[in-house]
Amino acid sequence: MTSSQPYLIRAIYEWIVDNNLTPYLMVDATKRGTVVPEDYLDEQGRIILNISPNATSGLLMTNEEVTFSARFSGQSMSIVVPTFSVRAIYARENGQGMIFDESKEPTGVKEASRKVSLEAVSGGEAVDSKPSEVAGSGGSKDKKPGNEPGGKKGKKGPHLKVIK
Repeated sequence: MTSSQPYLIRAIYEWIVDNNLTPYLMVDATKRGTVVPEDYLDEQGRIILNISPNATSGLLMTNEEVTFSARFSGQSMSIVVPTFSVRAIYARENGQGMIFDESKEPTGVKEASRKVSLEAVSGGEAVDSKPSEVAGSGGSKDKKPGNEPGGKKGKKGPHLKVIK
C-alpha cells in the first residue's frame, strides 16, 4: 500500500492556501535525496520552507517528492524534498496543519536513474519571493537584524546540500 503522507501534504497545502494563509514545510534535511540550502539548517538538520505561491516557482508535489525553485539571499535555487523527509506542514499565521511521525526511507527502491544537477543562479529566474524561514531553537525564527536567516555572517551566498 502506498503512503498516505504525500496525499495529506497536498490536501493540507491546498486547505492552507484556500484560506489565504502561508504554508510552511518543516523538512528533515538529513534524509537521502533532500536538496536544500545548507546554510539555513538548524542544529538538528531541519529547515522550514515557505512554500506559498508567492514564495516559490514551479511548485510540484508528487507522491515521491516536493520540488520548486525559490530565492535564498537573492539567488534562485532548485529545492528537492522527498515526501518521507517532510516532518510537518502548517500555516504560519496560526500553526494549524499536520505533524508527521518519523517516517523511514523506502526500502528496496532502486537508486534514482536521473542525476541531480544543481546551480545557484544570480539574477536569472524571476521568483517573486522572500527568503525561506529557518527553524531556530524551540521552533522560533532565528532572524537577527542585518544578518541572513539563521544568523550566519560572512558567507557568500547559500550552498546546497545533497544527501545521497
